[in-house]
Amino acid sequence: MTSVKGKWAIDPMHSEIQFKVKHLVISTVTGSFTAFDGILEAEGDEFEGAKVAFSADTASVSTNNADRDGHLKSGDFFDAETYPKLSFESTSFTKTGDDEYELKGNLTIKDVTKAVTLKVEHGGIMVDPYGNTKAGFEISGKVNRKEYGLSWSAVTEAGGVVVGDDVKLLLNVQVAKQ
Repeated sequence: MTSVKGKWAIDPMHSEIQFKVKHLVISTVTGSFTAFDGILEAEGDEFEGAKVAFSADTASVSTNNADRDGHLKSGDFFDAETYPKLSFESTSFTKTGDDEYELKGNLTIKDVTKAVTLKVEHGGIMVDPYGNTKAGFEISGKVNRKEYGLSWSAVTEAGGVVVGDDVKLLLNVQVAKQ
């Protein structure tokens, strides 16, 4: 078995950072960040207790709609010019099952830091065709956007909310041993 001890860096070519938020309460909009980086540092032979740090460029937000992306980069949401990065730093990484972990840490968006708990599923470790050792993780969770100052809101004529408050996070991450 491959030792996990050491430093692992996120492989952006084989990772995706997505979020999902309700639109008009009836459908879901999916977005992603296209520029991000992160590291995982493991002390022992398992990932339990690992330190995780991650950041994404807020100006890289993409929902496949230029007008919406522009609005998300504006002061109504991420204010990418003033706050170019969002970040996460772990406080614990605890094994909860065979390939399952609970990742707790501090998420910072627009200089607002809140504790979050994320569910992590470890997909395994493989050596790629170039001899690089890789590990895969699927990370999920939920945050309330308004707690981070992403508070823009509008109500339809019928009284419906345009953008939901809860944002689902879904990260499919591959890390390469350094």
